[in-house]
Amino acid sequence: MALSLYVDTARWRAHQKSVLDQFPGLVPVCKGNGYGFGHERLADETIRFGSDTLAVGTTYEAARIKDWFSGDLLVLTPFRRGEEPVPLPDRVIRSVSSVDGVHALVGARVVIECMSSMKRHGVKEEELGLLHAAIEDVRLEGFALHLPLDRTDGSDAVEEVISWMDRLRAARLPLHTMFVSHLRAEELSRLQQQFPQTRFRARIGTRLWLGDHEATEYRGAVLDVTPVVKGDRFGYRQQKAASDGWLVVVAGGTSHGVGLEAPKALHGVMPRAKGVARAGLATVNRNLSPFVWAGKQRWFAEPPHMQVSILFVPSDAQEPRVGDELVAHLRHTTTQFDRLVDR
Repeated sequence: MALSLYVDTARWRAHQKSVLDQFPGLVPVCKGNGYGFGHERLADETIRFGSDTLAVGTTYEAARIKDWFSGDLLVLTPFRRGEEPVPLPDRVIRSVSSVDGVHALVGARVVIECMSSMKRHGVKEEELGLLHAAIEDVRLEGFALHLPLDRTDGSDAVEEVISWMDRLRAARLPLHTMFVSHLRAEELSRLQQQFPQTRFRARIGTRLWLGDHEATEYRGAVLDVTPVVKGDRFGYRQQKAASDGWLVVVAGGTSHGVGLEAPKALHGVMPRAKGVARAGLATVNRNLSPFVWAGKQRWFAEPPHMQVSILFVPSDAQEPRVGDELVAHLRHTTTQFDRLVDR
């Protein structure tokens, strides 16, 4: 019995096609845990829909995925002098975010990242003049801009890209290809119309693989069910049951990513109030699990174990049975499943 990821394959692939149709020349991104699906599965999907390039997060990911994908591999993490060398084929393209990095990659295929309003990494405007000599010794695949998701200042993503295109053009640098992240389809179309001589390639991961939330579902199998009455002690810490009900052992623990949640940006009064309430409950060992039974998310009876979680289901709910599966609301990018089931 396992924590399973169920995929409505036809629906999932229909969504992929809709994104591919909106973004001609799209570069799929496969990084981290493969957006919950795994690197090998996403490499297979990329081959299936015929993309010539697959973007990965690190050189270590490229070294693994190279055996599953025969096209170009674009490493998104910028090259740094002194990094551990990883043997990679010539079809790997390195991102570079500094003039020094370009100088260090003689003969390599490179994409030069420009400093966007993300302010994460990238070549700055005042450094563009220094790139002329540097790019003579590399095979330049294009420039790139990684843009923010939210624009709380009301700025325009297209205008930011245009501003960089103008700077690159003023510096007399080649503009045959521009890789971009976090643009809408209509924004990309506007750019392509304004710069017909430049090929714009959107690097997309989350929207491509996870954009249809109804196409996938995690479920944890019930392994054991034990009745308890109020006051019974249980678990590693021998806490007391607060009321009558059942202790339900379900597949899915910390090794799967259960109970490990990435911080979220909260916008608005209500989400912040709920966040404060959850934090308050956690101080008295009350934590809501991601598992759903009888239409409600159920509480952890105690912190999740390595491979299972123990939930408390009160006596006023239907009794779970061994072999039942509980839907689990888990974040794909932090979850490792035991098995993937196409349906």
